Amino acid sequence: MLPMSAPTDRERVASSAANKLESSGRDGLARLSAVVGFDGFVDSIIDVVDTRFDMSDSGYTAIRTIEQFAARVGSAAGKSTNIELVVKEDRFGGNGPLMAGGLGRLGLPTTYIGAVGAVDSPRALHPLYKELERRCRAVFPIAPPAHTDALEFEDGKLMLGRPRNIQSVTWDAMNAAIGAGPLRRMFEEASLIGIVNWVMMRGTEGIWEGLCSDVFAKVKSDGRARRVFIDLCDPAKRTDADVRRALSALARMNELAPVTLGLNLAEAERIAGVLGFEALNHGGMHTLGSAVEMAAVRIREKLALDAVVIHPREGAAAADARGNRAWFDGPFTARPKLSTGAGDHFNAGFSLAQTLGLELAECLAVGCAVSGAYVRDAESPGLDRLAAFLRGLPGPESVR
Repeated sequence: MLPMSAPTDRERVASSAANKLESSGRDGLARLSAVVGFDGFVDSIIDVVDTRFDMSDSGYTAIRTIEQFAARVGSAAGKSTNIELVVKEDRFGGNGPLMAGGLGRLGLPTTYIGAVGAVDSPRALHPLYKELERRCRAVFPIAPPAHTDALEFEDGKLMLGRPRNIQSVTWDAMNAAIGAGPLRRMFEEASLIGIVNWVMMRGTEGIWEGLCSDVFAKVKSDGRARRVFIDLCDPAKRTDADVRRALSALARMNELAPVTLGLNLAEAERIAGVLGFEALNHGGMHTLGSAVEMAAVRIREKLALDAVVIHPREGAAAADARGNRAWFDGPFTARPKLSTGAGDHFNAGFSLAQTLGLELAECLAVGCAVSGAYVRDAESPGLDRLAAFLRGLPGPESVR
């Protein structure tokens, strides 16, 4: 019989995270709560046709990569072309609903507020969000959802958004729909507050201001453990001045409640550029992991936030105000069943683990595992699936 090999650090971290999740259990999660908002999109999951060999629903091959799609589009310059899109399904989407749905599926009592209303009756729930309602403790529609065409490829996705509907979600609109007192109590009682999609929503900064003045400033010394998780969501199209203003607002919020800023790789590069340094120079002796970890350290220090987490496809790194820093190799797969929402599920897993008080490396493991299970299963994992996935965590596949 061959001797059993000793577990790696990665396996030990993942196993420890699984043990802590199971020891907390649903009873432990039930004593916590989350409020998440505030966008909402109907996501059309789309294949782009490369070659059609018959006219049946499945009678085509899809364009495999973004590079191939770009070449097809580029070849039409000065001429014209016809590109066929096959809608495989419509599902509820938006960064907030996907994060909230992930948290609710894991067992954290979650309230969602946002653009999830019916088109003809915005205060009633849109039919596609019935699944979100089943997962959450409560859902408060404020406006109808916007729409995204999610063009999925093996090496990434293109999100073509039409965000007009979500512009009506503001602090005043939320107070009017829910009531100032009930709204304030939701946030006061929350263990975790998730605020996503600043990039597309003009009302987000007003919501931040309302939270700071009407909630956080009044409960700063109430002794409750309360965390805020922020995902700006791809600030590439926003000006440097806009990004600096948003980052300054987050630094002010962090004085009232601990803020974690979540970034993907491109977002980290953008934020670092606005802050005046190159984030991800991992040439020479630096690995991608060490470069991303150092970027998290530097961005957090520059912004004076409680924590910064960065999640490229290959894993994730984080740094916090207590001097902790870590990188975790993710279970990357080159052939996901579904990639739209992977980052939102990472956010759900990481922030859940933070709220439960897990170590920083364990939070990264949980975030990577929630995302990893989601893209393989094409559905949000429950707590049992998450613990099992952590214990049998696949190694990262090579990037083709």
